[in-house]
Amino acid sequence: MKKRIVYEDNPWPGVKIDNLKVIDDFLPKPWELADMEKKVKVTITLNESSIKFFKRQAKKFGTPYQAMIRNLLQQYAARAE
Repeated sequence: MKKRIVYEDNPWPGVKIDNLKVIDDFLPKPWELADMEKKVKVTITLNESSIKFFKRQAKKFGTPYQAMIRNLLQQYAARAE
């Protein structure tokens, strides 16, 4: 028989670890998260203020600013169809 683990730093006093409820897996599969659509490299000239905006936002969220612009265009295109 395995030794029972006692967590001294339990954030919920009075709640035993073995009383927790297991929930169904609701997360998407890894391949559903991957952006599999083929990319085409383009050259585009944008306003400096627009690029500054996207760079600030990208820094806030820790993502590449080009990806934010690409996702914005993709969402626009998907709604316009």
